[in-house]
Amino acid sequence: MPPAFGTSGLRGLVSELTDDVITDIVRAYLAICQHGGTVIVGWDLRPSSPGIAETVLAAIRAAGVQPVRAGAVPTPALAAAAAARGCGAVMVTGSHIPADRNGLKFYTTAGEISKHDEQAIQAASGQEWPLARTLPDVEDAPGVAAAYVARFVSAYGPHALSGLRIGVYQHSSVARDLMMDLFAGLGASAVPLARADHFIPVDTEAVAAETRAQLAAWCAEHRLDALVSTDGDADRPLLCDAQGNVVAGDVLGVLTARALGADVVCTPVSSNSMVGMIPEFTAVHRTRIGSPYVLAAMDAVLAADPTSRVVGYEANGGFLLGFAAAGPAGPLPPLMTRDSMLPVIAPMAFTHAKGQGVGGLLRELPDRFTASDRVQGIPTDASSRLIHRLSVDARARAEFFDAGTPEAGLDLTDGLRVLFADGLVVHLRPSGNAPECRCYTEAPTAAQAQNLLAVHLQKLRNALRDRMT
Repeated sequence: MPPAFGTSGLRGLVSELTDDVITDIVRAYLAICQHGGTVIVGWDLRPSSPGIAETVLAAIRAAGVQPVRAGAVPTPALAAAAAARGCGAVMVTGSHIPADRNGLKFYTTAGEISKHDEQAIQAASGQEWPLARTLPDVEDAPGVAAAYVARFVSAYGPHALSGLRIGVYQHSSVARDLMMDLFAGLGASAVPLARADHFIPVDTEAVAAETRAQLAAWCAEHRLDALVSTDGDADRPLLCDAQGNVVAGDVLGVLTARALGADVVCTPVSSNSMVGMIPEFTAVHRTRIGSPYVLAAMDAVLAADPTSRVVGYEANGGFLLGFAAAGPAGPLPPLMTRDSMLPVIAPMAFTHAKGQGVGGLLRELPDRFTASDRVQGIPTDASSRLIHRLSVDARARAEFFDAGTPEAGLDLTDGLRVLFADGLVVHLRPSGNAPECRCYTEAPTAAQAQNLLAVHLQKLRNALRDRMT
């Protein structure tokens, strides 16, 4: 399967991301998208990323556009730098997926590209370009990470997290050093944990049981007030409370939106439905899964009312800020791309100012709990066929789903989301960027959500195995 656009960016096997393919897609991006004559390029820490980045830089220079080398930086830091310069950007990353895969994320002068931009780039690709082998006049931009840290320190102040011990699960996150600087800059004691010498595909939306146990053990061993991490390119957060309990990304989204004083929220249909129960939110717009869809909804809100305090987030925790927020120490400019640091800093600073831990904020929320995981190694077409059959065949659904109560409704916004009479939810969807089938569940208790997930993951494995044999 050749490289293709998924829920966020272009993805493919490293073996398929040849110099010819990279050059072609970058030249198509340059021809289609506004970039202001300059494109800044960053990359994550997977082994293939620096080489791919050099090919991207060469393609940009060959097109007569000024390339800027940012180095290994988080995706939101690169996006913020591009916004500040009024230029385009390309991030070389496969995000949370394994190291045998990689990809590209594109930004215009207006921010992250839309689905319309993706389609236009694909339509313009397929040409043969001479490969550039030298890189004259490439500007280096060494201050991208420092500017991203300064964004939060200036908004929250040097004492926002004063006195807290925060564990930083470093693994192979491109933000692993930046996080140490950032939390120290906010007054906390940052404790480095498990720095890796190889790439680890951390998925903050599907944290394995053994990883959860390790997170809890670290919190106890190091007497932590919280533990923080990200996925590979640091646009998805992971936050644990003092006991090592992982706060779900869509719950982080609600906490962050409340802490920032947002009044309109845009989030995919897979996110926890508690967002519709929060009285401070005057409107909630549910979208398909993927940051381009959340961005489109936010753009529509701002087009109708430019003064709207609109935010967006995904179930993976990536948070998009659509208005100029007021931090405790200063302004926080909009950043319309997935951010991993804001959704951990904002709730922690808010609850720390109140003299309580993250757990105190969680107890204020409605009793709705989600769980998610995926069955890996499944071709997308196999997942799609199964989900289509279940979507159109009520008898097949009755045989497959096991929630204990009758089906009460279907939501086909993105995949198959089945609502049951007692408020339980099971949502199936093929991954947009990896050979996986994802399962999301929702229930009034965490135990119910986890049980639903375990039951339906096994059902997925059995059904997909049968369809592949």
